[in-house]
Parts: sequence; structure tokens; C-alpha cells
Amino acid sequence: MHISVIGTGYVGLVTGACFAEFGVHVTCMDNDARRIEKLEKGDVPFYEPGITELVAKGVREGRLSFTTDIAKAVDKALVIFIAVGTPPRGDGSADLSYVEEVGKGIARHMTGYKVIVTKSTVPVGTGQRLREVIKKSQANAFQFDIVSNPEFLREGSAIEDFLRPNRVVIGADSDHAVAIMKDLYRPLYLIETPIVVTDIPTAELIKYASNAFLATKISFINEMANLCERVGGNVQMVAKGMGLDNRIGSKFLHAGAGFGGSCFPKDLAALIQAGERAGYPVQIALAASKVNEDQRHRMVDKIRDAVGGLGGKTLGMLGLSFKPNTNDLREAPALAISQQLLKEGATVRAYDPIALGEACKTVTGLKPCKDVYDVAEGADALIIMTEWNQFRSLDFERLKGIMKAPVLIDLRNVYDPDRVVRFGFHYISVGRPNERPSAAGSSV
Repeated sequence: MHISVIGTGYVGLVTGACFAEFGVHVTCMDNDARRIEKLEKGDVPFYEPGITELVAKGVREGRLSFTTDIAKAVDKALVIFIAVGTPPRGDGSADLSYVEEVGKGIARHMTGYKVIVTKSTVPVGTGQRLREVIKKSQANAFQFDIVSNPEFLREGSAIEDFLRPNRVVIGADSDHAVAIMKDLYRPLYLIETPIVVTDIPTAELIKYASNAFLATKISFINEMANLCERVGGNVQMVAKGMGLDNRIGSKFLHAGAGFGGSCFPKDLAALIQAGERAGYPVQIALAASKVNEDQRHRMVDKIRDAVGGLGGKTLGMLGLSFKPNTNDLREAPALAISQQLLKEGATVRAYDPIALGEACKTVTGLKPCKDVYDVAEGADALIIMTEWNQFRSLDFERLKGIMKAPVLIDLRNVYDPDRVVRFGFHYISVGRPNERPSAAGSSV
């Protein structure tokens, strides 16, 4: 089978490369000629573990190709995936202009029956809207079906999520289209992946409901962390006690600086807008969004209190991407927090294994550093903002010798407080009691 994927961003390229791995012939199309030229040379425009190797394999074995020509992408393909951006508008609703433009392009170049699939996260009603756009734009009235096949890819583990998903959702109103989609995903039958077949609006809503629920879990545990700090509790033990209940589960119960990335903030905003348009305010999603925004301010307060005011202070920040194993800075808490620290007169020295250069372009005033210990030089405090693995085994003796003050502000609860305090550090975390070394000094 031949398929095409329109859009070679994060979702589109992972989708195309993984289907090629399934043995499907894939054409990835993008109107950005420079991006396509780079991809043909094996230069992937974002960081994701394993994607460069998978793209190279697909190209080498003749199953993956790239083009800027939408006519070429439409011609051979039986199934066409739309994986372009749906950025938020000013009111939080999803901007579907890119999706609609692709729909018009497909319509103009159709020469026969096609299955047209929305892979991008789109609000309820997009399938019907896309159907109308295509019908109006067709030069000839060829038959086609619309399918909603939302992605559930976690940045940092996207390839694993695609090749071994916990479910595949297919929203369609045509048995023929469902059969074609099931055939595409046939390799997953070997690992007994559940296939959820439903109507298009329900499939569109499943993605938003899933992300909103996960975002709510994060906001909830952050609320519990803030309460723990006031009553003397330990949020990690609260989360453990909760997570052992199979009805709740332990995932997404990690207190910290709040969620970011390309999905949760955007999808929450879009769901809130959908509720307003439907005349039903989605109050839990609204609360989850507000708690997340407030959490960033609380982290700035925590840092300010730890160093006794921000004016004239030098702060070292470890991690800038919104999560480890990605260079994605979209809605990253580190950016908003560092901007406020700079605004209040602090100097912020920063290091991230992947996202440093782009972050420094985004936040004026960040001081880029070559590694952890360069960041710590002369710092009044060191802040763990993103839990990259390399930040989990810091040399505290070395840090203590080069920092102005031995203060570690761990906004991801990476460390055991007792371990850090034994090295003579004042340790501040989220939802756990602050710890100071004994007056008699410290020893390892």
C-alpha cells in the first residue's frame, strides 16, 4: 500500500517513518523546500531518540521518500494523513487554516478514491468541516472518506509509542475506510493492540479528553504538593499512596513546576473553547489550566524566598526543555520562570543538553553555559528545572566548592533530601519539607 503524510513536523515525520518501518511505502510532503532538502539528506529538524536512524533506514530501503509536490503526494496514495499544525488562536481555539489548506490541495489533485485522515489534534467537528471543504474544492467529484486517527505520541518516546501503542483510535463513518485503516495497522495485531473503532466526533474528542485528564492529574498532584508544604506532608509519599490504587495509577503524579509542551496547554485551551461553544463550560479543565499557570508563579516565589530576594543574585538553571529527551521549548515552564527571574534582577546561567541554543534565542538575557559545573560557577543557588538523567548524579563536593552558596532548588524532586543535606546544602524541593545541614557542619 502507498500512503502519504502531509506535514513533516514532529507528528508527521514520526508517523511516516514508523509506517515505513511497518513495510508501507510512504511519501512525506511539506511545502517547506529547505526542510525537505534536509530530510532527503537525513537531517531531522528536531530531537527525538531514534528518529534519525529510522528515517535513514526507510530512505535506504526505498519505503520512505520526501517531496514538496502535493500532486505527487496525492496521486499514488490510497491513504493521506494530514499532520500539519493546529496552533492556538488568541482565544485558545485551534487554528484549522493549515488543515483546510491541505484539504483544498488534496481536493484539487484527486484522481480517484482516497481515505483522508486527520492525524493532527483537531477539535470536534473538524472531520465534517474538512469534508465540506474538500467537496467544494474538487475539480472532479471523486469519492473519498474522512477518518479521525488521533496520535498519542509522547515526546522522548514517540517511536516506541507508535510501534507499540496501548491503543489505536479510528473514527470513521465508512466500513470500507475502517477496513483500509485496520490493514495499515495490521502489524500491531501481533502484539494484540486494541483497536477502538468509533464515529468521527467521538474519535476527535478522545484525544482532547485523554490529554485533559492527564493534565488534570498533574495539576491535582501539584495542588497536593502546595498543601503538603503548608501542613508538613510529603507529596511523594502522598503520590505513592494514591498511585498504588489501581483505579488511580502512579503515572502523571509527579509534583513539580507544572506541565508544558505542545499538547497539554494547547489541548486544554481548545477543549475549554469547545465547551464554551457548546454552551457547557468544562470546569475541571479550566481549573487544571489555572493551577498550572499559578504553579509557575509559585516556583518563582520559592526561588525568591530561598535566596532572599532576586535582585543581584546569580542563579544556575539546569534544564530548559519542557521535559527530558526532547528539545521542545513550547510552553516550557523554564522559559516563563527564567523570564521572571531576569525581570526581577537576577542573572540566570543555564544549561540544557539539547535545547540551550534555541532557549537563549527565546529568552533574552539567559547566559549559556557549557555544562553543569559551568552553570554553578559563582551561583547563589542551583535550580533543577528539567529532570535530564545527567542531572541525577551531580558531584556535590565539586559544586559546593564553586558555588557562592550551597543551595539546591530541586523543582522536579530528583534527589533524596538527606543525601543532599549531608553535603552541606540547603535543599528546597516541591511538596516536601525544606532541609538544611546541621549547625555542626556536614559530612559525607
